[in-house]
Order: sequence, then structure tokens, then C-alpha cells
Amino acid sequence: MRWIRRAVSFTVMSMCIASHAALAQTFPSRPVKIIVPFAAGGGPDVETRRMAPKLAEALGGPVVVENRVGAAGIVAAEVAAQAPPDGYTLIAAGVSQVVQKILRPEAKFDPGTSFAPITLTGSAPTVLIVTADTPIRSAKELADAMRARPGQFNYGSGGVGTAAHIAGATFASLLKLNAIHVPYRGSVEIMPALLGGQIQFAFPIAGTGVPHVKSGKARALGVTGAKRLASLPDVPTMKELYGDDLFVQESWGGLWAPAGTPAPVIATLFAATRKAMADPALRAQYQAGGAEVEVSNSPEEFAAFMKAESAKWAKLIQISGAKAE
Repeated sequence: MRWIRRAVSFTVMSMCIASHAALAQTFPSRPVKIIVPFAAGGGPDVETRRMAPKLAEALGGPVVVENRVGAAGIVAAEVAAQAPPDGYTLIAAGVSQVVQKILRPEAKFDPGTSFAPITLTGSAPTVLIVTADTPIRSAKELADAMRARPGQFNYGSGGVGTAAHIAGATFASLLKLNAIHVPYRGSVEIMPALLGGQIQFAFPIAGTGVPHVKSGKARALGVTGAKRLASLPDVPTMKELYGDDLFVQESWGGLWAPAGTPAPVIATLFAATRKAMADPALRAQYQAGGAEVEVSNSPEEFAAFMKAESAKWAKLIQISGAKAE
């Protein structure tokens, strides 16, 4: 009987291997959908829509982008986590989902277990900005004005726990400033609020903030990257200004598939994404918007990166005092 069980086990294993191999050969046979957790027009949305055509070319099939806005990225993550694990539903997720799980443990997804990481695609710092018509011309002048009028300065974000929120909370906490956080439904609402006078400063992702600085509507006072932005070479980093590594905060993004997606499909998606992100025109577009293309060497490397980032952002959240509201 033992040899029969072994034969059956071997047969089942062989069938699984053959099935996965066949799946890899036929994938994709229909459009691949990428869910974007934020509103259309914001930095993450623009970057994903720029990448999608190149990814479609590499995959040899259509790629569509769908925005699922809500709860600072939680809604999209929960939807993606519950999608069939077949590679046809992906999420352009990143640090926001890592932060949201830390802030809201009850969220019905876990970056470490609900998804199969594919690859990092890029990263960007946030940019400390004010309106161009304000007399404030430096981060120091902004801090001085806030100390002179405590509680009268608001800063906006695309939601609790987003990069703009954590950067603003860190700025206020480390410099002991009294500022009021105003969360919006998405990052695209930050600039209208700033230009409309509802908030006095903000830390939008570079992809959202830089175009307004270039247009002359906003003034950049600092960036939270490890180095200055190529698109804003005269704007100092927050670490340059204050000498604290905690000001180095870069918002990264990548592609995740639902947990359980077959390894051959993940491998196909990984290879196609690397090919897409190597396109010189796409890389130039990212840089023009204040972002940098960054691609993992393997899905396993991306998974390890995510684990390290979870620990880092847990510390930042604790120091900044950011809480789910």
C-alpha cells in the first residue's frame, strides 16, 4: 500500500507542476487589472498609468488601471487581497498600506501575508511646500511663524497614515510645533486645499507637489529624500536642514498580487515589470515628476525590503505620534 500512496502522491505533484507550467505559458489570456489605491491625477495614479502601457507590451496583453479610493488605501488593499490569486488582479501598493496596517491592525489585509510581492517599481520623497504668494521662504521661517501663532497652521494629507501625514507629523513633533492635521480623501485634494487657503503647508508626494512648484503656484522649502531631487536641485533635504535621519522618508511603491498566486505567474509578472521599468522614456517621466525608478532583483528581495520598511515606519509612527483618526 505504501508504494501506491507514493505513486499517487508523485502523480498529483506531477500534475500540479504541469498545471503551473501550462499556466505560465498561457498567462495572460485576458486583461490584467492594476488597482490604484488613490484618486486619479495624484502621483501614484499618474506613475501607474505611465507604466501600464509598457507593462502591457512586455506581457503581450492589455493592462487596465482602476482607482479604488477610500480609507487612505485600505479599501483598495482589502479588495485586492480578496481577489482570485491568478495574476489578473494586482495592486500598485506601497508604504501607505504598510503604515495603514500599523495604524489600524483591524484592517482586513496584511502586507506580509495577504499578498505575493512582485517587485518594487519606484520611490519618491515628499516635498514641504507653501503657496508661492506667502512671505515664508524657508523651513525655518515656517517653523518660526508656527511658533509665533501656535495652533493656527494646518497641514493637509491624502488621509491618516499617508506619507504626507507622517512627514507633517514628524516635522511638528521633532520641532515641537503645534500644527493641525487635515486629512482629505486623496492626495489630489491637497493642492486645491493649499491654494485655497484651507491649509497653510503640506508634504505631498513629489509627483503631486513638484508640478505645482514648477508652475509657480507653490514654493518648495525642503524634501524628505536622502538626497536632493534632480527636478528641484536648489531645494535642501530636511536632513540637511535638521541633521536628523528621521526626516529621511521616501514613499515607495510596487506591485503585489494576492497571496497564493502561482510562482510561475509571479515570475512572469516580475520579468515583464522589470522590462517595462527599464524603458528610458518611462524613467525620464518618473524623474521629471520627482520620482526614481527602482526595481527589485527578485520578488524575494522585495519581500525582505517590505519587512524592513514595516519596522522602520512603525518607529516613525511612534515618534511622530500619528494615530488613526
